[in-house]
Amino acid sequence: MTPLALLAVLLVVSSAAYRVGRRRALASVGGNARRLHSLPGYHGVYLALWCGLPALLLLAAWVALDDQVVRWALVGDLPAEARALPAAELELLLGDVENVAAAGATEATSGLVAAAARRYREYRQQSRLLLGVAAFALFAAGGTLAFRRIGARLPAIYRVERAVRALLFTGSLIAVLTTVGIVLSLLFEALRFFRLVSPVEFLFGLQWSPQTAMRADQVGSSGAFGAVPLFTGTLLISTIAMAVAVPVGLLSAIFMAEYARPRVRNLLKPLLEILAGIPTVVYGFFAALTVAPALRGLGESMGLVVASESALAAGLVMGVMIIPFVSSLSDDVLNAVPRGLREASYGLGATKAETITRVVIPAALPGIVGSVLLAVSRAIGETMIVVMAAGLAANLTFDPLASVTTVTTQIVTLLVGDQEFDSAKTLSAFALGLVLFAVTLVFNVVALHVVRRYREQYE
Repeated sequence: MTPLALLAVLLVVSSAAYRVGRRRALASVGGNARRLHSLPGYHGVYLALWCGLPALLLLAAWVALDDQVVRWALVGDLPAEARALPAAELELLLGDVENVAAAGATEATSGLVAAAARRYREYRQQSRLLLGVAAFALFAAGGTLAFRRIGARLPAIYRVERAVRALLFTGSLIAVLTTVGIVLSLLFEALRFFRLVSPVEFLFGLQWSPQTAMRADQVGSSGAFGAVPLFTGTLLISTIAMAVAVPVGLLSAIFMAEYARPRVRNLLKPLLEILAGIPTVVYGFFAALTVAPALRGLGESMGLVVASESALAAGLVMGVMIIPFVSSLSDDVLNAVPRGLREASYGLGATKAETITRVVIPAALPGIVGSVLLAVSRAIGETMIVVMAAGLAANLTFDPLASVTTVTTQIVTLLVGDQEFDSAKTLSAFALGLVLFAVTLVFNVVALHVVRRYREQYE
């Protein structure tokens, strides 16, 4: 039984255990629920948790460790000459074995790989069988223990809430540890890069050319890792995008929240949010095939030199893409402003426009700042539109009509294909990611400062 099928079976049987637990609780008091310490539903959840949770934890641990255990057993069965291979060659051999086993081509393949593939499939089948037996054994043991405890005096509500708190804490801990792991992975690899390239050169250098050669006598063996052109390109395109998204998104949110009738609002908001569902590659095609040629033709008619891949084309289309991030969230925030603030403003003689600009928007400013911050993060992290419409040239310029590139685009470019993670070229991607993380962190700090300042003013 595959882990996915086992998960589905455990969920179905746990839902059945919930009903059995409710019936057991009611039967223990002769059907009079008032005699129970907790509601029958809590007894059902209590039994379902004891039945399903141990088995689910076993399934999670098994999925995490199964591949390593099977590989360890497989390596132990290999001939001595195969086990003596270097680590890289042994890894390639194991990869061939797994591919042959997955394709079911053990009969068509001969030699060491075929024999190892057959053993691999046998180990995999034994592992799944053992997983199923162990999971159902835990299910039965936990269910039997919980079933015997169900009765009138069982404080099921407290034990269920304790289990729920533990699950919530575990989820929060996983999120925090994931964030810490991401930061540490970026930091360690970035430190390796800074051992090869000076941080001063990286942060303040004006030339970006990370192409390093395999041999010292080849052209471009030194490379140049000044990231200022990437920072300026990211800033330029994000500024253009925000200049489009923030006014249009905020004005559309004000119209839908304050002026539009309910029928019009219910029609416009879903249509506007469709923009968020369009794949970014579609926006990239639109920018490269429609917007960029139109801007180039318009510039030529005005005597301006516009690159075929320009920051303006990428920024305009990116701004259209992130309009829903501003408009939808701002609309929800504006509608959450208490009606009493509006009525008090009208009672003092203010017009609708004055009420919106002097009461509603200041009261909703924390949420609006949050929506703008989300839009900025989305603009900084966009890659596909920049690749297709702005190009890959790391030009140090603030001219929106020129071709530029961004930090995220260069990260993708540096990590495409087979790369060696001991060269400055590849490690520079982690340094760029660390800088991007730091910039996002600064945005969050600024947003929190604004939110706290105005929240104190309007609470």
